[in-house]
Order: sequence, then C-alpha cells, then structure tokens
Amino acid sequence: MRTESRRIKLGLVGESVYFEKVARESNFVNGIEVVAVCTNEEKPKVDVLEHKVFYTNYYEEILERVDAVYLISQPSSHYTQIQKALLKHKHVLCESPITLSKEQTSTLFDLAVQNNCVLMEGIKTAYSTAYLRLLLLLKGGIIGNIISVDSTCTSLKKLNKENEERLEKTWNSICAWGPTAMLPIFQILGSNYKEKQIISNFADAQKSFDLFTKIDFIYENAVASIKVGKGVKSEGNLIITGTKGYVYIPAPWWKMDYFEVRYEDQNENKRYFYPLEGEGIRHELVEFTRSIEENRINTHISKDISLAISKILEDFENKNNVIEI
Repeated sequence: MRTESRRIKLGLVGESVYFEKVARESNFVNGIEVVAVCTNEEKPKVDVLEHKVFYTNYYEEILERVDAVYLISQPSSHYTQIQKALLKHKHVLCESPITLSKEQTSTLFDLAVQNNCVLMEGIKTAYSTAYLRLLLLLKGGIIGNIISVDSTCTSLKKLNKENEERLEKTWNSICAWGPTAMLPIFQILGSNYKEKQIISNFADAQKSFDLFTKIDFIYENAVASIKVGKGVKSEGNLIITGTKGYVYIPAPWWKMDYFEVRYEDQNENKRYFYPLEGEGIRHELVEFTRSIEENRINTHISKDISLAISKILEDFENKNNVIEI
C-alpha cells in the first residue's frame, strides 16, 4: 500500500488575476497545497487570501516558506526569479516563456540539475487530454505525412491612453500567445526548422509591444505558421494539413476538448470529444507534483522545445529578422 507523501508547499508569484484559478485547481491534486502568494500589485485580485494564505510583496520572503513556486510574472523577471529559487533548492513551474534568451534558459536547466530541482515550463494546453490524444493520432499517421501546421491565438484588447502608459508592464502578444501557438508546431514538426520569418505590428515607439505577430517556419518537408495578437481578432483555430486528410480544431483551440479529422470523402470524417478539466492546469500541477516526488521530469514539453521558444523570443527582442508592418 502506497503511503501518502508530504504535501508540497506551493507559492504563487506574479499576476494575481490567475492566482485563484491555480489555487482552485490545486485542490484537486494530491500532494500539493498553495500556502503563499507574492505580487507587487497595489490592489491584488486574490480571493485566496480569504483562506488565510500568506501574502507578501517580497519574493525572497516567499522562498523561505515554500517548497516550490509557480511563476506567473513578467517574462523579463523570470531569469532572476528562477535562479534565486533554484539556488535555494526550490522547484519551479514557470509560465512560458522560461526566459527571453536561449542561453539563459539553458543555464537555468543546468542549474536545476545541479541543485536536484525540477524546472518545468507551463503551457496548459500541453496537458489537456484532447491535445495529447491528437498528438498520438498524428504520430500514428491518421492524416498521412504532415505538410503544414497553422496556429492562431488572438485576444482583442482596446488600448486607450492609460493602457499605452502601462504597456511596459503588460505581456506583449508574442510572450502571451507565442509559446502556446508554437507548441503544436514544435511538437509535431520538431524544433529544427530551416528558416523562419517574423512579421510584427507594434503599438509603441520602442517596438516592444506587438499588437500582432506572424511567424512563418520552413522545414525540410513541411511549413508552419503562427498568428498571435492582443490588438487584433481572428478565429483562433488550429489546422494540421496532411497527405491523407487534415485535422481541424475550432476556436479556442488552446482549450481543446474536441477536434475533427476530415477527409476527401466526408463520410470518413471522425470527431473526437474529451473532457477538459481545469483548462489543463490540473494535469499540469499533477505532472509537476509527480516530477518532484519521483525526482524525474514528467513534463510534456521537452527541453529542446523550451530552448526553441526562448530562441524565437530572443530574436524578437533583438529584432533579428523581424519585419515591421
């Protein structure tokens, strides 16, 4: 009979609007408990405080009270925050991207190994049942050889004067949506693309906040593209094109609970339905907990994909091969 292990004390760090959702889903996961939150917001949206969860503005203080942290903070802060946590032997689940630099992300993975800690990239979609089933079907050749993957993630947010003044504190389109949009491309086609091109429309003079970004990838035998935006609106679907048929996942595809496999003969079309529990957060926390308890990585996102995501964002930040429209 398996004895119940010690509960992992988890701290939430960053944007408080997401804290309640994570805390709620953690109640369905054995072995982990949210015990503290940390945010610099003046008026944090944290209902979990009603449950007597420790609250602080100081990151170092929360590290003294927890076994692990879930970072939902600004991507520019991730490297320092993850480094501090790992050096104190705290496990880290970090909302993607891990950092805005391939070298920094690689350094942090090495540091995690050195300190016997788990460093896991958080993209909720990667842990949804429907998405995992889709990957298995594609690997089994259900639509033949895959020729193209097209991924769209957008959300329309009005930018008034007050918003413009706060753009520096807001996740831009490529950080907010890019990792999710790139996930199926890298997991289906791999991260060793031959060429890429980034096309963006910016909202600020510093060209750091993109209202819209499109990235085209060219592989040896396939192509792919993502469209992401926080200032534009398009149907957020995912289309995977193959030599025998194609897969269509309707908007919002990143909350996948249903997808269709379509063929030339419509009578052969198949529909797949799977429950989506907690938007993938619940299963993400389960894998994080297992990784800590078993002292091995159970993440569905490989290190190579994490590095590839960081490299794209690094090129965006450095305006390497970025075309402005």
